Amino acid sequence: MILAWLVILVTLGVASTSVGSTFRDEFTIPGTDAQRAIDLLDARFPQQNLPTAQVVLHSNSGKVDPAVIESVAASVGKIRNVQVLGLPQVSTNGQTALIQMAYSVSWSDLPLNGLAQLDSATRAAREAGVRVDYGGPVADALLEKRQSGTNADAIGLLVALVILILVFGTVVAALIPVGMAIMGIVIAVSLLTVVATMFTVGTVAPVIGVMIGLGVGIDYSLLIVTRFRQNRDAGMDIQQAIEVAMATAGSASLFAGACVMISLGGLWFAGIPYVSMLGFSAALFVLVMVLVSLTLLPALLGVLGDHLDRLRVIPKRHSHADAGGGFWYRWGHGVAKYRWPCLVASLAVLLLLAWPALGLQLGFATDGDDPTSYTQRRAYDYVGEAFGPGANSPLLITMKFAPAAKRDVASDLSAVQRVLGAVKETKGVVLAEGPLFNKAASAGVLIVIPSTEPNAVATQDLVRTLQNRVIPSATAGTPLAGNVFVGGITAELIAITDRISERLIWCIGFVVLAAFFLLMLVFRSILVPLKAAVMNFLSIGAAYGVLVVVFQWGWGRNLIGVHEAVPIVSFVPLMMFAILFGLSMDYEVFLLSRVREEYLATGDNREAVATGLAKTARVITSAAAIMISVFLVFVTNSSPTVKMLGIGLAAAVAVDATIVRLLLVPSTMELLGKANWWMPKWLDRILPRLDVDGPSEVRAKADA
Repeated sequence: MILAWLVILVTLGVASTSVGSTFRDEFTIPGTDAQRAIDLLDARFPQQNLPTAQVVLHSNSGKVDPAVIESVAASVGKIRNVQVLGLPQVSTNGQTALIQMAYSVSWSDLPLNGLAQLDSATRAAREAGVRVDYGGPVADALLEKRQSGTNADAIGLLVALVILILVFGTVVAALIPVGMAIMGIVIAVSLLTVVATMFTVGTVAPVIGVMIGLGVGIDYSLLIVTRFRQNRDAGMDIQQAIEVAMATAGSASLFAGACVMISLGGLWFAGIPYVSMLGFSAALFVLVMVLVSLTLLPALLGVLGDHLDRLRVIPKRHSHADAGGGFWYRWGHGVAKYRWPCLVASLAVLLLLAWPALGLQLGFATDGDDPTSYTQRRAYDYVGEAFGPGANSPLLITMKFAPAAKRDVASDLSAVQRVLGAVKETKGVVLAEGPLFNKAASAGVLIVIPSTEPNAVATQDLVRTLQNRVIPSATAGTPLAGNVFVGGITAELIAITDRISERLIWCIGFVVLAAFFLLMLVFRSILVPLKAAVMNFLSIGAAYGVLVVVFQWGWGRNLIGVHEAVPIVSFVPLMMFAILFGLSMDYEVFLLSRVREEYLATGDNREAVATGLAKTARVITSAAAIMISVFLVFVTNSSPTVKMLGIGLAAAVAVDATIVRLLLVPSTMELLGKANWWMPKWLDRILPRLDVDGPSEVRAKADA
């Protein structure tokens, strides 16, 4: 088994290295106005849909020399596959010049040395004392590697190793979960790189995958190794200890991983291929981690055996500390005794944390949300100050004309002028230029500059007004009726926000129902999965509230490199819900599988809860500490999206592993008593049996 995994590792490593970097950010939003605009330009006017970038020249001491502007524009135009779009724009005070450029190749074919080419073409400006910055989508793509190398995964692994040493007390045992996580991450990244040659996978996908993969991979290995060591302490031989650990903790890891993957699969209902692929990519990491935990880990346990206790740095704990008589055992009985106060207090805290989420504002991040040390942020600011904030959010109104044989040129031109006039008169429009036509005159484009920046509410309202009222009214009864669409990157991002708002209920519904059914199969109960769903909603709501407090209210955002209010990126709450619902189920399965195992052995609900809590609380809190640490170090990533995910996921796991698992779950289970395990007999007969506590013969071994 070890050899097989090494072969997989080497094979995928070689394959991924040979294909190079294949990740790219390409959004499609089927069925929207913005997507129809993209499709029209791709088919009839591709020159208006090329990857674009900006070169911004700025002088703080005076006007930029026109000769320098002309020289830079000429040099940029000589770069291979680059064309300068129109004449350079110069601000009224002459301090800022904007050179628009486009690449005549697709996103996937952008040159790897694109930044070096731009630096070379703009050298004369810098030598003349002029500030040179780059903006636009191409600049973002080319600059991403330079700005996002934070080694967050390495820092997360180091923190996890320290926590694992404290948990296990030995260096060798602590290295096993870390080694499993590293193995799984390398394989998953390599596999995703190969997959990205066949499908469009976003640049943020491997970052999110590593973030989630590290957390769940270490957690699953931690659970299995902990159970193996408990079995050895109970007197089992190595083979028997592995069998029982895999039949119990291994099964729990399998079903916990299944919950996470099902939840991430729910992102497909968003109807946005980019977001769906983010979910599938993250699920791929979880799948690899589950497979590694269920196959490679037991093989290593068989090889190492009691050598796990080598290099002990912390004295061994007594076995009763994780069973009857320990702190967590007394805690469980204490929560049972004061169940109503614990229930009310935990609910009050969760609702207080979730309250700010009522003011959640969805939007999207722009270059204006980056730190001022980034060139694209400076370019964004210079353009906004020189040409107005709307210059950073141009809209493309695309028009499709009938074939030449059926075309009435006079009617078409009249319709175009009606559209142009109506757009110019629309509140919030600063400038409307055009039309520009393709060579066949089968498509045209109007360039519209709003008065507000890209992620402003006013810009979103303007796009919707143009789509739903202005353009339909202006084209009614003309050949352009139904053939005019509002496009451009800003319109595309607004369309994504609208689509996610529309589809959010479908994603939530699928995830909740799928997880409910799986938990019902595992625990043979109706109330357990219902209670889990309600508690997960509470912890996720608390995480949303933390996002609002940090990113919208501004509490502590300077500490994470965000210097002004940022709307919550539209797909972040959706991603968070899918990820967190699955991760919350991890802890639910870990805790309740042990509680159910004890309940089947004793029939005493209170004792089962207290004993199950005593035997899992330490591993759950340790696993949560590792996951929180892993998520928080990703806040050092330059992407606001990754920062939001890191903060939100860390907050949710902290809430879930403490308030929910240590207070809310034990108190509600005590209040419900035997009703926890109620299942209609007719339903019990028709449902397949899935046992995370192991078959009866395994439980007999564990009790022997």
